[in-house]
Amino acid sequence: MARRPATETRRRVLAFVRERILAGAPPTTREVQQHLGFRAVQSARQHLEALVAEGKLDKEPGRARGYRLPVDDLAGGDAGGRRGRSGKRHHLGPPVPVPVLGRVQAGRLTEAFEAPDGYLPVADRPADEELFALAVRGESMTGAGILPGDLVVVRRQERAEDGAIVVAVVDGEATVKRLQLRRGRVELHAENPAFAPIVPGRGEELRILGQVVEVRRRLG
Repeated sequence: MARRPATETRRRVLAFVRERILAGAPPTTREVQQHLGFRAVQSARQHLEALVAEGKLDKEPGRARGYRLPVDDLAGGDAGGRRGRSGKRHHLGPPVPVPVLGRVQAGRLTEAFEAPDGYLPVADRPADEELFALAVRGESMTGAGILPGDLVVVRRQERAEDGAIVVAVVDGEATVKRLQLRRGRVELHAENPAFAPIVPGRGEELRILGQVVEVRRRLG
């Protein structure tokens, strides 16, 4: 069998890595080896290092899944980024794979499962934020545009301001609701009149896991 030219092989490596990054699960070097059918993992590593040297990939040191797309790729070829409403140039960062940890109820209280179920690519967030994602069940937040099946991206934090949409745990069960402060008391309000507010009773612990910063929805 004729040997495939290195440039063609490298193009196929890049296509595979790019597809995986955009799907939210950057591949390891061994996964590249297995997908492309290389006999040795070193062959995959050499192609990946060449793509990084050519500026077609970025690599975060010390991480097995540290490959990222360069800024100009994410910005559609505009390496300078894009302009916001203010007219100032807004620089995009490489997408970060955010773990989808499980499900959270937008309705009655239920447990949020700490069981990773893939990764969601999230870009253009501060690098120091710790993010996770949860799949939404229930209809209590439809008025805020959060529907069953949506993925909410959550910034991990223990406090939130009045009116923020948060993922909170009440007496060991998790829910996504709007935080309301009423006369020194914390309440969790739905965005659907069919659902009553959640007001922790005496002895019940309310703990905020994080604030919702983004909602993702698949169409079709």
